[in-house]
Formats: sequence, C-alpha cells, structure tokens
Amino acid sequence: MVTRRLTIATSIALLLAGAAGGFVLAPAVGTAQNKTSETYRQLNLFGEVFERVRADYVESVSDEQLVEAAINGMLTSLDPHSSYLNNKNFRDMQVQTRGEFGGLGIEVTMENGLVKVVSPIDDTPAFHAGIKPGDYITHLNGEAVMGLTLNEAVEKMRGPENSEIKLTIKREGKDPFDVGVTRAKIKIESVRSHLEGNDVGYIRITTFNEQTDTGLNKAMQKLRDQSSGKLKGVVLDLRNNPGGLLDQAVAVSDAFLEKGEIVSTRGRRADETQRFNARPGDITGGLPLVVLINGGSASASEIVAGALQDHHRAVLLGTRSFGKGSVQTIIPLPGHGAMRLTTARYYTPSGRSIQAKGIDPDIEVPQAKIEVIDEGQRRHEADLRGALANPDAPKPDAAKPDAAAPGATPAAPAAAPTPDSSSDDPSRPTIAPGAAGAPAAAPTDYQLARAVDLLRGVALFGERSVN
Repeated sequence: MVTRRLTIATSIALLLAGAAGGFVLAPAVGTAQNKTSETYRQLNLFGEVFERVRADYVESVSDEQLVEAAINGMLTSLDPHSSYLNNKNFRDMQVQTRGEFGGLGIEVTMENGLVKVVSPIDDTPAFHAGIKPGDYITHLNGEAVMGLTLNEAVEKMRGPENSEIKLTIKREGKDPFDVGVTRAKIKIESVRSHLEGNDVGYIRITTFNEQTDTGLNKAMQKLRDQSSGKLKGVVLDLRNNPGGLLDQAVAVSDAFLEKGEIVSTRGRRADETQRFNARPGDITGGLPLVVLINGGSASASEIVAGALQDHHRAVLLGTRSFGKGSVQTIIPLPGHGAMRLTTARYYTPSGRSIQAKGIDPDIEVPQAKIEVIDEGQRRHEADLRGALANPDAPKPDAAKPDAAAPGATPAAPAAAPTPDSSSDDPSRPTIAPGAAGAPAAAPTDYQLARAVDLLRGVALFGERSVN
C-alpha cells in the first residue's frame, strides 16, 4: 500500500508539474534543489490525502471529482475571483461574454463563506425580484451556502428556464427573508439610451460584453439624431455594472478620450506590464460628460470611471465604487475546461490601484427620494394694493372693454405662480418634477436628476460666458 501511495503521489506530482509548466524534473543544485525537494514533499502529502480519501471515504468518489475539487480548492483559496471552470462552466462563461446566458441575472462573489451580490443585471429575474447590491445569499432552496465554493453556489442557482429557486437573503438592517426567483433565458442588452428632456443624452451600460463598443457608438448616433444635434451633455450610467471584458472597457474609455493612457496592468514580473492608450476621436465631440457610479460598479466599470476621472474628461457622481482592481485571465485546459486565474492588478492613468478601495466620486450623491413640499399660497409684489406698475409690461388693449358685459361670467382670478413652476425665461431649466424640460426620471432617480442638472448648468454657464 505504501508503494502504491508513493506511485500515486509521484504521478500527481508529474501531472501538476506539467500543468503548471514551471517545474523542471532534471536534477538541480543549491537553492533550486531545496525548493524542488520541498515541492515534491508537499505533493507527496497531497498524494497521501488523495489516496486516503479514495480508499476510505464513506462513499465512492471518482478520481476526476477529487482532482477537480482539489484544483478548484487551490484556486479559490488564492482570492475570490480565481476558480476552476469545468467544461460546462467554461461554455457558460463563453456564452455570457457573448451577451446571452441562462440563469437569474445576478453577479456574485464569495465573502465570509456567503454569496454576496455585487449587482443584479437590469431587467433580469433577480432585478425584478428586488435583489440589491450588498445582499448576502445564505441559503439556496433551504440549503446553507456556507461550505460551498462560489462555483458550486452558482451552479445551484442555474437551472432550466422557468424553474424556480428560493433564495434566503440577509440584508443590512433587516431579518433574513426568502425570495422566490424564476429562472429565465438572460439576453443582455449591454447598452441602452434615451434623451432626458430634449437636450441631455443618457447612456446606460449594464455589462461589458462583446457587443458593448458597437452598442455605445450606435446609442450615441441615435441620441444625436433624436436631439437634432442639440445635445448639451451626456450622462454615462455605470451603476450596478459588475464589469466584464477588459478590451471592451478600454474601447469604451477610448470612445470619450482623445489621447493618453487608459489603464495599465501589472503582473508579478516587470515584463508582463501592459499599457493601453487612447486614439484620437471623441464620439461626443467634446460634450460635457457625467459618469454615475455606485457600490455595484466593479472591475471594467471602474477602469472606465478611473480613466475618465484621471484625464478630467468627466465628472464622477454618485457613491464609492466596489473596489475590484484585479485582472483575471481565462486559461483553457484542453479536455478539462479552463482556469480563471488572477494574473495582474490594474492601475488608472495616474498610477493608482483601486483594489479593495474603490473609486470615490467627484461629487458624492447618495440615492434619495425627491419630495415636493407644499409651501402654501404666497403673496407677491403684484398682489399688494397700490403696487407700482411694471413699465415694461404690455399695455392693455384699448378696444377691450374695461368691464365684462352684463350677464357674462367673470373670469376666475389667476393663481399666483409658484416659485418653481414659472419663469420669465422659458429656456431656463427647472428641477420641478413634471415640469417641461425637467428630467423625466427625477421623481424616482435622484442621482440621475442631479447629473442632468449639472450638465444643464454647465451648458447654461458656457452660453452666458460666450455672450
């Protein structure tokens, strides 16, 4: 039995050495020899455990299951984002980056043994069920998440379309509660856009997949056409965007920048450093830009926000971002799926790492509700008895009789205008909910309303400075 165990340990050592591609089996001397000996000593320990489980575990477990679990355990112990992808998960990941996948529509990570929600994706079952960034999922169909790996938890959340799963949610300030979510085929429309009023463009990017760059350019052209070329600025909404492909984050940043570094990635070795630079051409033509971020903005979203902030190309508004400053590389393992390995950290153009720190907005605006306060009827100068007339006021029509004809119904007295609902200048922007020219989403989206107000204020100031 001892010989057999040593044989298995040696086989595993050779297998792992070949997979890592970093071990040389030729004789070594000095420090290198000591390191190699220590490596094989540790692999022999693994072989002992492997054989003991294989022989004595209460139920039969295949070698494939044990090796896969061991590899996944090794990767997930490194950081929350490294993991092993079996063939099925690898295919799912490839489908997801193309913009279509099955499941709940929720981006998650593992924290303290629980599944933590980074953000739900817009218009998905998780989004409509009310799942929020920062929620912890403690149970899946009554089964505790504690003890599961992230991949195992994600696999349990996936399933046939129209099937239901019960999530137990732990939310700050509330007792744990259950939420039923029906799985669906998730088709992500990465970029959405519309006009706020008739002069501010709104572009939302929900995730960074292969269609994002193309979708962004189409959205910008659509906004120009809808506004007849009279845009005063653009709001780029990256809230609750969990990230995605690095090359798409670079492309989106490049779309708004004329020159300069966008992001750099730095691995263990100096020769692995990569820098990505912008090329000439700003799709907005230099229009003022506000970027909305919050605690659900992660990874690729933070690359875009950091680049635009460092180059002073945009004003960041909202709350601090998630703080994922690492880059994962998908390394295919022929016949065995792939491994997702954290291979580098990324840095913004100014050289700052946002890992576990996040990006602070230029203007911090927590989400809030807008409430119109009734101030009651107020008197104005014109209401005072004997008030002086305005010399610029139009003169009354001489042909119009001073008094109403006998029997005519007197006109109702005009109500005094409220401060927020009238203006001598019809082009003056107003933030009253429902007023002409006001942000359509103002009553429900305070952060967006503030962004739109800021852009209109910048445009107004620019117009008056020129005049």
